[in-house]
Amino acid sequence: MKKFSGLMLLGCSALALAGCGADDIASPGAGSVVVNNGGGTPTPTPTPTTGIIEAAAECPTFNATGGLSNDGTIEDPNGNSWRICTLPALVDASSSLPNEAGVLYRINGRVDVGCDGGFSVPTSGSPYTTTTASCLNAGISNLTSDTSVELTIDPGVIVYAENAADPAWLAVNRGNTIQANGTASSPIVFTSRQNVVGSATDSSDRQWGGIVLLGRGIITDCTAGGSVATQDCQRETEGAATPATFGGRNNGYSAGSMRYVQIRYSGYNLAPDAELQSLTGGGLGTGTTLDYIQTVNSSDDGSEFFGGAVNMKHYIAVNADDDSLDTDTGLKGNFQYLLLLQRAGAGDAFFEIDSNNNINSDPADRQQSTFANFTAIQSGNRPDNSDEASILVRGDADINFVNGIINTPSNECIRIDGRTATGSATFTANSVVMTCGDTGPFLSTGSQYSGTNTAEDMFNAGTNNNASITSTLTSTFVNGSNENGVMAYANIADFSSFFDVVDYIGAVRDANDTWYRGWTCDNATADFGTGSLCTGLPVA
Repeated sequence: MKKFSGLMLLGCSALALAGCGADDIASPGAGSVVVNNGGGTPTPTPTPTTGIIEAAAECPTFNATGGLSNDGTIEDPNGNSWRICTLPALVDASSSLPNEAGVLYRINGRVDVGCDGGFSVPTSGSPYTTTTASCLNAGISNLTSDTSVELTIDPGVIVYAENAADPAWLAVNRGNTIQANGTASSPIVFTSRQNVVGSATDSSDRQWGGIVLLGRGIITDCTAGGSVATQDCQRETEGAATPATFGGRNNGYSAGSMRYVQIRYSGYNLAPDAELQSLTGGGLGTGTTLDYIQTVNSSDDGSEFFGGAVNMKHYIAVNADDDSLDTDTGLKGNFQYLLLLQRAGAGDAFFEIDSNNNINSDPADRQQSTFANFTAIQSGNRPDNSDEASILVRGDADINFVNGIINTPSNECIRIDGRTATGSATFTANSVVMTCGDTGPFLSTGSQYSGTNTAEDMFNAGTNNNASITSTLTSTFVNGSNENGVMAYANIADFSSFFDVVDYIGAVRDANDTWYRGWTCDNATADFGTGSLCTGLPVA
């Protein structure tokens, strides 16, 4: 069993004391936990559990130049003491962060995994002058091969970040990889210093940058040289103070693997329209593994993918202050089992899908993505914003929605922006059901048109769709009788062999389907029954 520091277990109301003690889990959870609070007194008050953890005497060995910096200790609100082991600004050799008792790993400012190796793999005959600032500061410039650095993070590791002169974030540069593979019972947690010391709340965000994976996939909308026409397009990462470039011709590129990972309280706005997300992918390829990832309280998007080809399953975005999932610049993406949960009256679209209108109408250059088995929930009025609807499709994107549930009873569901008959956004929908606002499921403005078809026309052309279902979701996001009465789309594998063929819509079939439990954290928007609140740290 795990013990967790944090707030009182969600769902245990003071109005129901007889039915909610320390060993009770609000649906959809199960099992027993001990919870201790840094933000309010539970009722009844549990026996104090302080001093569970003692700081390690020293930091583990780390192969990169300079190793890990021993920066003293830090205490959490429950009296646990941790050794602070700070990563160097440049991880220049393959290194590991082991799970050792009493150790927290720290990112202070930008941390680079390897040096950017350029558009294609450099060789002695075709060297590349890297633009990675930490590499140049270390005297590394002319590359004749990839630096091929791999950062390995063990299950259960906690990495926290605090902003120095620049925001703290982790950049895995082209030609390098990350292996951050937790387990269902021992996830990896990336979070903020405020979360460690107990000052992060359910409404906190923008406390550090996030995780950025950079690759050599094909992109559009070039900001760092090249063009779509000559197939040498490159782009700079939004929000980066110094170059963090991505793009190439390899849509099979591997930036490594991330599984069973939480990313909390991140997203950082350096300037208007220049933000870091919890998870940013630039030019990734299908060789990259992304599975069981939870983003919590990002000040921008939960995740955003720019170009390349991305396959992702079991993604949870909670309380993204902008979009839950944003896809851009010619992405070829496949996404399945998505829980997109926004706090009431906050956030923007669940899906913002575009390519910024800076490409031609050649289908090979357009974004072509499929989103399957998703459940997206916004219970309150969305604030006034540019997207205006729960799904926004625009900018030369061809999209498929399959086996999905949209529950946003106070808002419009779909908006589509086209620009010309030959270069317009399109989508298909099959086995998609929606609960939308009183103004109707489709935004009733001229901007919804794509050629001669409206969003309503496209939606109605699909099979087993319902734009006005009565929601019977239970425990916030678990299918009820109405959702399970919808026939799933049988031909999902036609879109990609990546997809599992299932006989239900939505992300969570029923109370026995618990893929979201154990590796996630809970807050007021979503109780996953884990017993670990996002405002506290998991303590083994």
